[in-house]
Amino acid sequence: RVQVAESGGGPVQAGGSLRLSCAASGYTHGNNYCIAWFRQAPGKEREGVAAVYMLAGSTYYTDSVKGRFTISKDNAKNTCNLQMNSLKPEDAAMYYCAARINSCWGWPSSTAFDSWGQGTQVTVSS
Repeated sequence: RVQVAESGGGPVQAGGSLRLSCAASGYTHGNNYCIAWFRQAPGKEREGVAAVYMLAGSTYYTDSVKGRFTISKDNAKNTCNLQMNSLKPEDAAMYYCAARINSCWGWPSSTAFDSWGQGTQVTVSS
C-alpha cells in the first residue's frame, strides 16, 4: 500500500496560481502506482481533478481543469505536483491526494483509491 501526504494550498485571488504537492511513501517499489487529486467543496460530491500513473507517466484530467492545471511526477522523490493556473472561484475546495497500486484504473471514481491524505484547503477569492 502507498501512503500519501499533501502540502501547499492556501488563499489566492481569481486568476492566480497555486501548486499542490503530494509525497508518497510505503509500497512505491517500481513506481507501479497512481496518484490522483480530488477535491470537495461544501455541499458537493468529491470530484476527481487529475491523476498520473507514476510508472508510465500517463495523465488524466477532468474537463473543467484541462488547459489550466498540470499534474507532474518526480519518481526519484516519489512526489507528484499539481500546478493550478488561472484559478477560478469554483476551484475553491478541499483538495485531497490519493493513491492506488497498479495503474489509474477506476479514475475518476474515488472508490478506486485506497490511500488518502488529510486534505489541503484552496480558497479562491473573486
